[in-house]
Amino acid sequence: MDPLTDNELKNKLSSLNGWEPEGDKIKRNFEFDDFKTALSFIVRVGFDAEEQGHHPELFNVYNSVSISLSTHDAGGKVTEKDINLAKAIDAIYKTF
Repeated sequence: MDPLTDNELKNKLSSLNGWEPEGDKIKRNFEFDDFKTALSFIVRVGFDAEEQGHHPELFNVYNSVSISLSTHDAGGKVTEKDINLAKAIDAIYKTF
């Protein structure tokens, strides 16, 4: 899978909620009421990521979760796989 160009990435990010470029990745921070809810979100993201065969970088402190996405097979750059997973993560977040 080919990395997105800067223009493609900019256009794709405009359709996502809160995702920002950070180096060769895209990243978003999520806030929850408590640790249990944050952890539940992480588990749901993990199951969806496994179904897609694409795994995010996850970082959790108490009620906050940061997720970074890039595609290892594309040299650690952002691809359509990352955009698709970001959309799925956003859909999961809406359920919390």
